[in-house]
Amino acid sequence: MYIEQGYKGNIGIWKYFIIPLAFMGFMVINYILTINSPVSIEDTMQQLIDQLGSNIVLIILLVPLAVGLFVVLGWTWLVHQQSITSLTTSRKKIDWKRIFFAFTLWGGLTILLTALDIYFSPDDYVLNFDLKKFLILAFIGILLIPLQTSFEEYLFRGHMMQGLGILAKNRWVPLVVTSILFGIMHIANPEVEKLGYGIMIFYIGTGFFLGILTLMDEGLELALGFHAANNLITALLVTAEWTAFQTNSIYKDISEPVLGWDVLIPVFIIFPILLFVFSKKYNWRNWKEKLFGRVMTKEEFVALNENESNVA
Repeated sequence: MYIEQGYKGNIGIWKYFIIPLAFMGFMVINYILTINSPVSIEDTMQQLIDQLGSNIVLIILLVPLAVGLFVVLGWTWLVHQQSITSLTTSRKKIDWKRIFFAFTLWGGLTILLTALDIYFSPDDYVLNFDLKKFLILAFIGILLIPLQTSFEEYLFRGHMMQGLGILAKNRWVPLVVTSILFGIMHIANPEVEKLGYGIMIFYIGTGFFLGILTLMDEGLELALGFHAANNLITALLVTAEWTAFQTNSIYKDISEPVLGWDVLIPVFIIFPILLFVFSKKYNWRNWKEKLFGRVMTKEEFVALNENESNVA
């Protein structure tokens, strides 16, 4: 019933397209400027870091997206007249335990996998730890990165998922469209310039993983926790000169980046294992219906809620 939560607002399909179209338009302009720039993204980022410092550059990158979160939530509250809870979950209240479980699980696995890679490939890393700079980074990261990742989740898996589901009257259209758009959003990242468009398999695959999490669990909580852990722990652990987040992390990756099997392993091995773990913990059932089934009409949804209220 997650997509149907959109019926709890003041429905108007046009209201679902203003923010996504504005954001995607901004991303298209950014991409056009990027590919036509005589200076590479990597060189531009390095110049900014040399002039301002990596922490200031990180703030510049994160603040617009953090503000975007409040724009999406404000639009939901004021224009849709829909509660933030119903944008977040089909449950009566937001399940914070789910958020923290996903954060802890993926954060712990990220630390473990990174530690193993450093152990088996020590020549690819150098210790980059500076306590003062790291503490400042940790403060900035803990404050802003969850806001940035939550913006992306509320925009793609919340606002757009519910709007497209109500419009298409099924679940697979919003899953496919939001996952592809989520991947395309990263097309101007320096990783794409460095590794090529093959890296989009990872970004789009991650979009599908987060979309499946949302639909199967009937809420954003697991996606919110996973996404926050992914970006925050990575920013604190490892940086490289060719990544979107260049930070005062503990380690710096100095290896020559190559697009290889490491891009496919998360999408086709790790993410399916995580879905299995979540499915067992939260007793997911009816995969086909939840991912490909139809979305109720507003009349059906209202009637169902009335029946449940009468039974209660």
